[in-house]
Amino acid sequence: MASPFLRKAAAAASGAAVAGGLLIVPAGAAQAATAQPTAGGTAPACIGRYVEGQVDGFFVSLSNGCGRTMRVQVVVNSAPDSPCYTLSAGSYRTYTYEGILGTYDRTAVC
Repeated sequence: MASPFLRKAAAAASGAAVAGGLLIVPAGAAQAATAQPTAGGTAPACIGRYVEGQVDGFFVSLSNGCGRTMRVQVVVNSAPDSPCYTLSAGSYRTYTYEGILGTYDRTAVC
């Protein structure tokens, strides 16, 4: 629990920021609002990925040849990453990115 001094200091800082036309959101609240699984290391080679660029984005076809259930996500440069997909052994999934800024970076475990 924060001390009364810290609570008053935070309230004063927030009030000053709002009065100045700025909005300050505590780091914890900002992270909770955009909570998304964090990408881990690059997915192993047994996760197949086929990337096809399109005029307004790209799509990634994912396949699981690992022989066990895997959790993977598509990491996108300059845009939000895909959700974390659970792929059972032998299953397929397609992720479609629609936009002009994002580019495929990699497929990662999550």
